[in-house]
Amino acid sequence: MTCTLSTSFGTSRLCIYSQKKSDCIANPYPLYQAMAPNTHNIGATTITPTTTFNTTTTAAPDFITQLLNMIPLPRWAIYAIAAAIGLVFLICFFYICIKCCCKGKKNKNKNEKIKLDGMKGFTTAALVQPGLEDLDYGSSDKPKGKLQYSLEYNFQNQELIAGVKQAAELLAMDLGGTSDPYVKVYTLPNKSKTWETKVYRKTLNPIFNEIFKFQIPEAELNKSTIVMQVYDFNRFSKHDVIGELRIPLNTMDRNHVIEQWMELSAASKYEHENLGEICFSLRYVPTTSKLTIVILEAKNLKKMDVGGLSDPYIKIQLILDKKKWKKKKTSVKKKTLNPYFNESFTFEVPFKEIQKVQVVISVWDHDKMSKNDAIGKIFLGCSAAGNQLRHWSDMLANPRRPIAQWHTLQSMEEVDSALGMSYKFKIPLINKTF
Repeated sequence: MTCTLSTSFGTSRLCIYSQKKSDCIANPYPLYQAMAPNTHNIGATTITPTTTFNTTTTAAPDFITQLLNMIPLPRWAIYAIAAAIGLVFLICFFYICIKCCCKGKKNKNKNEKIKLDGMKGFTTAALVQPGLEDLDYGSSDKPKGKLQYSLEYNFQNQELIAGVKQAAELLAMDLGGTSDPYVKVYTLPNKSKTWETKVYRKTLNPIFNEIFKFQIPEAELNKSTIVMQVYDFNRFSKHDVIGELRIPLNTMDRNHVIEQWMELSAASKYEHENLGEICFSLRYVPTTSKLTIVILEAKNLKKMDVGGLSDPYIKIQLILDKKKWKKKKTSVKKKTLNPYFNESFTFEVPFKEIQKVQVVISVWDHDKMSKNDAIGKIFLGCSAAGNQLRHWSDMLANPRRPIAQWHTLQSMEEVDSALGMSYKFKIPLINKTF
């Protein structure tokens, strides 16, 4: 007895009933190919297919392959260019990540207001923000490490022999917990030559064992200082200063060789070379809006000429909203490091502008055959700091009265950097009776 044939998804099912009609034999036949319309005989069984499936498919065109075929280059060249571009992007990504991780946090200083109400004859600017000479690179609370050095003075050759022996427990500056240290050595105030040791890779305990010589007359030893600065070498960015030693030579025993360890201190932000001092007076009359500056004298100016002298003169500039506003200059004093000027200059500055204006006083060495050289500079105003702010505050607290004071000259870079800072620091003049 033949049972009914049914097909489903490429298979056929044949059931043959026995006499008891209880046994059913299932025979699957995969339909991977189209079956013929005629009947296939298998023994006494007739199989007739009822459905047919077409399994042939057409693949979608490969877009990337077509794009590569359109480029008139060998396949290996295309792969090489793609790999190079990917490598460049990867290097740039890691470089940006490293710079972002290594960037230090800057401390924000809080501003203090200084009240001048009711004050006559003296200033209230005793608690002002520190001068730039008090600011250091980075944070000074972390130990910088220590440096072993040696000092010896040769009387016969009039030279100082400085040895950089080794360093230990240096502050790690790289992400891997190490540094690439080297040491710079020079003397002040005459920074005529700077020596550097070799760079030692990936270590916090380098051994240098290098010696450097400086020609310093014995008479200048008491005024000289030797500086040893430890740096971390960076190939693709500015080198980071780890710490420094500043050793006044008037404290050394010149008859013996000195060799000792010293803890590194935070490096100063600017190198304070001895540039000289200047004395001038300030006077402001609010009713007439007249600001009078009298340049009195200068002393111990830096030697700029070959003969050990200078031809100094003074420039006075008024800056308003970071733009040059007005300027004047003194006469030139020939061949002297201690010029006397006693020259007066008057500027018209409205009362509403007196807290915005910056007075920049710079000392220059006059040269006939070449460009004039800058010796030093300072600036005063409500955005100044230290002694400069005190002098400015004294002037505002004592209208119509000239206030004279000595100031130490600073480097051009130091003052220009300070002028670029946006100090929002003002001295309140409300209810002030002039």
